[in-house]
Amino acid sequence: SKWKIIMAITYPLTPPTSPRVQSIIFTAMNRVAVTESPFTYSTQSQAFAGQRWAADVTLPPMRREQAAQWVSFLVSLRGSFGDFLLGNPMACVARGVGGGSPVVSGASQTGSDLNITGATASTTGWLKAGDYIQLGASGTARLHQVLQDANTDGSGATTLTLWPHVQSPVDSSVVIYVNPVGKFKLSSPDTSWSIDSMAVYGLTFSAKGVV
Repeated sequence: SKWKIIMAITYPLTPPTSPRVQSIIFTAMNRVAVTESPFTYSTQSQAFAGQRWAADVTLPPMRREQAAQWVSFLVSLRGSFGDFLLGNPMACVARGVGGGSPVVSGASQTGSDLNITGATASTTGWLKAGDYIQLGASGTARLHQVLQDANTDGSGATTLTLWPHVQSPVDSSVVIYVNPVGKFKLSSPDTSWSIDSMAVYGLTFSAKGVV
C-alpha cells in the first residue's frame, strides 16, 4: 500500500514576498466612549484598554503564476481561523539611527511606555516617531508604532512610547526594529478574488491585529 504524507498548515503564516503589496491602509483602532450633552454640546470622553491594528491590503494585477501563491496563502488561512504575520511594507527600516542589541528591560510592563536597554549608547534619535518595533516572535508577535523620538542614555537604555499598549512582554526579550511584524487575522470568514477576460487576477483583503 502507498502512504500519503499530509503536511499540516502551521500558523502564523508568512505572506508571499512577490509580487509586493501595491497599497495598504493601516487603521489604528481605539475603543473610546464619547457622550455629548444635547443642551450644551459639552463632551466627556473615556478611553478604554482596547487598541488594535486594522489593515486593508491591495495587491497589484497579476497573472495566474503569480496569483497562485497569494490565493493559496489566503485560502490556507480558512477565513478568520488562521493567523499570519504582517508589517508595514513601506517602513521595513527605521528612520532612527538604531543599532545595538535592544531588549526589554523589566518584567510586567504595561501601558504606552516600554523601558528597554542594550541599544547603542548616547544616541539622539535612536528611533524616531513613526518607526515600528516588534515584540515577541511568531505566535506572540505584536506590532507597535513609536510615537515619540527616543534618545538613549550612556548605558544604552531608553523609554519607548508605543501604540498599541504593551501587554507584559517578557523581560530581556528582543526588540525588533528591522522588518517588524505583528500577528493578524482576516476580517472575513470568506475569501474572494477576481479574474478578468485577460486572465488577470485582482486580490484585496482586510485584516485585524490579534490582541
